[in-house]
Amino acid sequence: MIDSKEIETKWQMRWREAKAFEADPIPQRPKFYLTVPYPYANAPMHVGHGRTYTIGDILARYKRMQGYNVLYPMAAHVTGTPVSGVANRIRDKDPEVLKLYRSNIAIWRPKKDVDTVLATFIDPMAIAQFFSSAIEGDLRKLGYSIDWRRNFTTNDPEYQAFVTWQFNHLYQLGYITKGSYPVLFCVNCGNAVGEDDLLQGEHAKIAEFVAIKFPFEDGYLITATLRPETVYGVTNVWINPNTIYAKIQVNEEIWFVSQPAVRKLVNQRYHSKRLDEIPGTEFIGKTCKSPIEDRELLILPAEFVDPENATGIVYSVPSHAPFDWAALRDIQKSKRALQGFKLDFDAIKAIDPISIIAIEGYGEHPAIELVDKLKIKDQKATTKLNEATETLYRAEFYEGIMKDNTGPFAGRKVSQIKDDVISFLKEQNRAFQFFQPDQKPVTCRCGNDVVVAVLPDQWFINYGDPQWKSQARKALNQMFIFPEVYRRLFESTFDWLKERPAARRRGLGTRLPFDKKWVIEALSDSTIYMAFYLLIHHIRVNQIIPQQLSYAFFDYVLLGKGDITTIAEKSNIPEETLVEIRKEVEYWYPNDLRHTAVGHIPNHLSFFIFHHTAIFPEKFWPKAITLNEFVIREGEKMSKSKGNFIPMAEIPRRYGADLYRLYISQIGDLQSIVDWKEKDVNTARRRLNRLIRIFSDASKIPDTPLDEIKLSMASRWILSKINTTIRDATESLENFRFRSYILQTFFQLLNHVEFYLRRVKKSSSERNPVLRYIVSIWIKLLTPVMPHLCEEIWERLGSISFVSLENWPIPDEKFIDENIEKAMEVVTQTINDIKEIKGLLKDKKIGTVHIFVSPDWKYHAFKKLIKADAPPTVKDLMPILMKDAKLKKRGKEINELVQAIAKAGGYWTFVDKSTEKNVLTENRDLIQAETGLTVEIQDGDKPKKDPENRAAKALPGRPALFLE
Repeated sequence: MIDSKEIETKWQMRWREAKAFEADPIPQRPKFYLTVPYPYANAPMHVGHGRTYTIGDILARYKRMQGYNVLYPMAAHVTGTPVSGVANRIRDKDPEVLKLYRSNIAIWRPKKDVDTVLATFIDPMAIAQFFSSAIEGDLRKLGYSIDWRRNFTTNDPEYQAFVTWQFNHLYQLGYITKGSYPVLFCVNCGNAVGEDDLLQGEHAKIAEFVAIKFPFEDGYLITATLRPETVYGVTNVWINPNTIYAKIQVNEEIWFVSQPAVRKLVNQRYHSKRLDEIPGTEFIGKTCKSPIEDRELLILPAEFVDPENATGIVYSVPSHAPFDWAALRDIQKSKRALQGFKLDFDAIKAIDPISIIAIEGYGEHPAIELVDKLKIKDQKATTKLNEATETLYRAEFYEGIMKDNTGPFAGRKVSQIKDDVISFLKEQNRAFQFFQPDQKPVTCRCGNDVVVAVLPDQWFINYGDPQWKSQARKALNQMFIFPEVYRRLFESTFDWLKERPAARRRGLGTRLPFDKKWVIEALSDSTIYMAFYLLIHHIRVNQIIPQQLSYAFFDYVLLGKGDITTIAEKSNIPEETLVEIRKEVEYWYPNDLRHTAVGHIPNHLSFFIFHHTAIFPEKFWPKAITLNEFVIREGEKMSKSKGNFIPMAEIPRRYGADLYRLYISQIGDLQSIVDWKEKDVNTARRRLNRLIRIFSDASKIPDTPLDEIKLSMASRWILSKINTTIRDATESLENFRFRSYILQTFFQLLNHVEFYLRRVKKSSSERNPVLRYIVSIWIKLLTPVMPHLCEEIWERLGSISFVSLENWPIPDEKFIDENIEKAMEVVTQTINDIKEIKGLLKDKKIGTVHIFVSPDWKYHAFKKLIKADAPPTVKDLMPILMKDAKLKKRGKEINELVQAIAKAGGYWTFVDKSTEKNVLTENRDLIQAETGLTVEIQDGDKPKKDPENRAAKALPGRPALFLE
């Protein structure tokens, strides 16, 4: 048996020594430039991360075998605050972080060295260098065909020169602006934060509320809403009686808000003076006024009001808000709900919903209708209430029309008036904008909560620029996106993208070239790095120092701009070197395929498209993006706290690289969230061991040309099968159906070959040459997914080349015989059916199986139906057969035949009667060996023994069976 660890080490070393996957321009060969995300180097990756890299490598290896010159590079992302945050917490001796990073280091280093390594982690770059090196080792051990010459980190000075050039371009184009905008902000770090800075809530965005002032006593109750137009339908105000509220002074006004809201207001530049703390119960039963008309509104208790959400005070619109109606109905139905409060029950019962929005398909009060329709019992049914809220808000936004009782907005569409309503309220000093994250919790990697802050003099990338957005949409429309279903997510992301913080005050990274106090934000520096892969090895080989990497240098090598003689003189870089680098860019760019995870669409992938359209000519815009969903384990998200985290470094030791690659790429289609299950891994391991035994046996067989051998039907079948598998597997890979590719080349072909080997005796003169021929092709088909095993067997077959660099197989048409394949499907299906029936009759002594080949007339009927190409329904098929005079007299039997076709949803595999009868007869011994029964094959038109009239039930391709 082959030792997987031994052969993995052997072939990884051989590839490395031979520089097998280092790719340089070859003008006469077509190129394929594939990139995947570089990992963030501050923690170990787990088995789920490898899904993206494995799929990328399968594509790279497949394209290489197709004759493409393939470039598949890798780097390490280290910039931003995550690494700095870890270093700070280690410096502060945070026990939780020390424990975590001791366990992280122990994945790669012996226990005695852990504390020595950990002591260096007070330096952020020591963390980055440790993990980038460790991750590179992990990726190498999984056999990825990466050109490692091009590796770099995003904090390398050469890369910083590249990012500086990019940001100067964006600044000159007017896409980088300065102003006061709301940003996600860590108070502890004093920084705006992006996705890569977050420990929790990494997909959080900023929700923009409208805070509305309701006159109350000597000030205002500050409510907050996402739908300011609904203020015309307000009937009351909700306060949580179990919360302590704050009375604050903001400028000359008195505001009442929840205590958590005070801090939010300060961060949004509403500085306040705290005057008092007031229990929520003291508000209940009092009144405030509507902000737009002189109307008294009762303040009522509602425990669903969350003091952490917005301002902690909610105005009630029961006609259009399901939560509001459910809460109002609860207290109108029962005096008991009002015990302990000084409230007039009659006054509460007198509150009527106010309808302000007309919407087709709904009556006067849409919220009430939905609550009744969903049978929502009370305000505690939050799941159903959230569903109702989402349904109604979406319908009203897109289809709602404001009614006559909405002042200047009457008759207008809801979707068109939000900004006008806000302006209207602001003019009357009744509203201001209020922000918070759209999900919770949102936690910085330093461990503290993230809020929304409005920062002065903040640098932003303005993705809302109409011209830029138009260019990005143009690029997206020209791109291939797979699975296509995700295109809509790109489009919606482009719609909402506006200003995004471009820089922060802390962390690793490149200084903003026009304001050196700022460090460029981590995702903003990682948008066009695919271009830098084409430069870095030239920079190193030619010993070009960062100071030589001027703006003019990048303009020339990346964009072809500038006078080469002048650039060479000023940069002290020889002209021939500049020309060589420029040719590399012109050869490899654009990025032919970007493969990554779906979660990157709302940020990195969208920025990737925007930045390419801003900086590069259209011929260099990205061509395609493929995406995969994430991986869970045993039904749960992977995390160390749950104990279900398998570090990538463990994969070669625990599973072996080839088994991992096989399993992770076949457990689901790209758009599926896949569930890693150990029992299924073990099933794949057992099958892989069966494959290895076949490969090992084949490697000992001398090479004999097949044209010297007389081939039986069994051999002609397996030779046809291997060649149609080439065709099918190629089609699957061309269409990014990785699961299908592996089902065809591994699982199904393994079953076919094992079936063949059971049919043909070892002593047969044809068996060994056929097996060697099959395996020589099979190895190539499996090389993209299991390269180590395939290289080993390829060598044992006597080859001196790398199979990874061989040509992808092409089907040999002379061996393809679809009739034989169809006939053998009848045999295998018949064997399976016999085994199933035998299992059901396990209490009976069975010795013989009678196999009835269908009567002639059914083959005639089948061919007639297939030729008619009618839908497989009874009403469509019956008339076709009833027109045939010979068939018409078989009315009942025809109906049974048509019913069987309709039930199956179409036609199944079948051949003509003589072929079916012959193939069953020729494989009688095989059927007997597989089932343990004596086999009698009978003609359905004239059966010799048929006590239960089974022959009449036989169908073309589906013989009837009788076991006795």
